[in-house]
Amino acid sequence: PSRRPLWCDRLVGMGETPESLKAAANALFKEHKYAKAVEAYSRALEVSPNNAVLLSNRAFAHVRLENYGSAIADASSAVESDPNYIKAYYRRGTSQYALGHLADALKDFKTVCRMQPQDRDGRLKLKECENALRKKRFEEAIAAPEDELVKISDTVDVDAMVIDSTYDGAHLGDDKVITQAFVEDMIARFKDQKTLAFKYAFEILMQSKAILEALPTLVDVPVPEGTHFTVCGDVHGQFFDMCNIFDLNGHPSASNPYLFNGDFVDRGSYSTEVIMTLLAYKCMDPSCVHLVRGNHETAAMNKMYGFDGEVKAKYSVKLADLFQEVFQYLPLAIVLGTKVFVVHGGLFSRDGVTLDDLRKIDRFHEPPDSGEFCEMLWSDPGPMPGRQPSKRGVGVAFGADVTKKFLELNNLELVVRSHEVKDEGFEVDHDGKLITVFSAPNYCDQMGNKGAFIRFESDMTPHFTQFEAVPHPPSRPMQYASNSHMFQ
Repeated sequence: PSRRPLWCDRLVGMGETPESLKAAANALFKEHKYAKAVEAYSRALEVSPNNAVLLSNRAFAHVRLENYGSAIADASSAVESDPNYIKAYYRRGTSQYALGHLADALKDFKTVCRMQPQDRDGRLKLKECENALRKKRFEEAIAAPEDELVKISDTVDVDAMVIDSTYDGAHLGDDKVITQAFVEDMIARFKDQKTLAFKYAFEILMQSKAILEALPTLVDVPVPEGTHFTVCGDVHGQFFDMCNIFDLNGHPSASNPYLFNGDFVDRGSYSTEVIMTLLAYKCMDPSCVHLVRGNHETAAMNKMYGFDGEVKAKYSVKLADLFQEVFQYLPLAIVLGTKVFVVHGGLFSRDGVTLDDLRKIDRFHEPPDSGEFCEMLWSDPGPMPGRQPSKRGVGVAFGADVTKKFLELNNLELVVRSHEVKDEGFEVDHDGKLITVFSAPNYCDQMGNKGAFIRFESDMTPHFTQFEAVPHPPSRPMQYASNSHMFQ
């Protein structure tokens, strides 16, 4: 009979049995330390390869990390190992749903319901998949050709809108100029959980549309001698934590400019407050806030992760549709001080991509499923050289050699990206040539991570500030997502 490798015997001999390793991994999962849980499940799988329970548990940790590609791979291996292990179908179905692979998700939840007809959660998820797929097919059937579409902004008449006489916030003058006083009053309203007058919400978006649409896809931002510049990562609707950044580092102004590197919205339930504040600052002084599009500034993600529902709940369907148009005008990257390439996701599936190539991208639409536009929103750095399949199922994982080649080709020194939660709020990788910055502390009220931002002086040396989460009113993450049960 075949025998296990000696290294497995040594692990077991040290008291590390599959069950003890699984228990340790489960404890990390319960503490919301999902990345460490993935490592612990991987260690257990070295001792007990093809264990369906361990594979499914690791898939669940990947789901929590939004690494849906890896979750699908693990869950599929679990199904292959034990076709009767129902949790594997759950994990794979959830991940397929998250990636918009609705037909594949439907198959998995049909299997769940066939195996356990009385499983209420499985039936709920099956119904959600059926409804989402039916809606998608209906929308595709009635969709007009792109050249016949009417822009939402063309149907908006802000002048015809009337402000209710009971509105107690600051008012814009006849010139419609958004002033610092107006922005400060708006932020105070948001902290008191009040909304903005609908007329002013539309005014901010229409002014933002005009500003953003005029920008190139790749924006060059100088950092002159004696000045500084602050870069923030994902905020994800955590309005009170964003306000804490301003308390720590000063509010945006011409002399204190910021770059917010995508994923302003979704997950957190104060996403409208975050994006309204950033756009209002952009309208007040376009030089004080720079914005880059993230993978969550897209229609599919907003429908799934709460922002679309939040705008409709707090404002209107038409404003939600206008946000989708405005998001399409956001630049995809910024070169800071001629040395630092700032992008939400990462680099590319091919060598030889130049800054001029990026400048030529037509960004005024929803991102495709592949190519440079997609990869700028979705890719991640990886530990291996070259390129590997993405753990997310979208984009690519790129190694330090890819980063080095891109920087050398384009006469740059550093890549700054966001897109991934980091325990310390930031991480320096790829031999110091790549930084990930994430500015949503205690992400989703459960991850326990710090937030961070980067301050560059004119020599473009990065200086990091870390911060903890601050209290916020009792609104749970994804409160406005009708499908939040899909990810539980």
